[in-house]
Amino acid sequence: MAKTAENEARAFREGLEDIVAAESAICFIDGARGVLSYRGYDIHDLAEHSSFEEVCFLLWEGRLPTAPELAELKAALGAERAVPDEILSLVRGFLEHRMIPMDVLRTAVSALSETDPDVGSNEPAANRRKAVRLTGRMATIVAAIRRFRHGLSPVEPDPARGHAEDFLWMMNGEPPSAEMTRALDTALVLHADHELNASTFAARVTAATLSDMHSAIVSAIGTLKGPLHGGANEAVIRMLIEIGDLSRVDDAIRSRLAEKKKIMGFGHRVYTTEDPRATHLRRMSQELAESSGDAKWYEMSRRIELLMNQEKSLNCNVDFYSASTYYMLGIPPDLYTPIFALSRCAGWTAHVMEQHRNNRLIRPRAEYVGPVYPQGYVPLDQR
Repeated sequence: MAKTAENEARAFREGLEDIVAAESAICFIDGARGVLSYRGYDIHDLAEHSSFEEVCFLLWEGRLPTAPELAELKAALGAERAVPDEILSLVRGFLEHRMIPMDVLRTAVSALSETDPDVGSNEPAANRRKAVRLTGRMATIVAAIRRFRHGLSPVEPDPARGHAEDFLWMMNGEPPSAEMTRALDTALVLHADHELNASTFAARVTAATLSDMHSAIVSAIGTLKGPLHGGANEAVIRMLIEIGDLSRVDDAIRSRLAEKKKIMGFGHRVYTTEDPRATHLRRMSQELAESSGDAKWYEMSRRIELLMNQEKSLNCNVDFYSASTYYMLGIPPDLYTPIFALSRCAGWTAHVMEQHRNNRLIRPRAEYVGPVYPQGYVPLDQR
């Protein structure tokens, strides 16, 4: 096909790599310097000092909350963690038909739209209320998945607890330790947003059609399900379990590299230095190992990281140490990606609200590589 002026003016990058597709005031990344910030606040400061609820307010409102505002949001999230009985019944039925957790979550979120009083409105105040409901209720749905699969009844959410603490309480049916709560809360902060990643872009594309927030979040969950996006930490822990012991790590990893198998949890499309989120997850994995007295999973992870640094000059990403961290929190591997989703819901909803405030339909073009135009049409009886 001959190049036209229009074609020449369009830049093509496979996978849209480095293509700017939106203006956003939510998240900033400098991959060369290992910088990640939410609304201008460095992720290291937020991971060290903030809570998930504080980060939700920051993403949704564009600033840090005052103490009364934070208390108000915590109360609202606590109240909205209660999930209608009909949705929990659907979740139970899906699991009886052996649906995997991410499919259950995706379908349950779609069903939640029918119980939401603001479902017919994309007005800013309505979207803000839906953001709180979705973020609160996704935690309860994921915890219920764990309970149902063990033949247990769901644990009622406790509005007095923080989001991370209440999730662990609903999942395990017993109060978590302070160390466990802080580890999960920090993980939720680290996963809350990451600029225009695949699932966030999917959510914004859906929102740009002026579809509703629930539909946008369903699009995001479906995108996050893919192993090249949200499923990597599940693959990491399954690799660790398969290797089984620190003494077998070197041979196992070198064998995989020789066979040109991908070691999940390493490398990143944006970061050329260490993923700043991995810095905190590494520390949390180590601290949980020390507090539990079982250092096996951390030590194996650390050895794999050093080998990948030496053999491939690759740094670990957010998925690598989140695997051992979640495993030491007693979380089943196939719930890792749903937990990613219940955290990222804060960022997804922030992006949907931003898209709706200054909307333009997202409609990119494709680089045509098909048969030369024009093709002469041959009548059916002459083919």
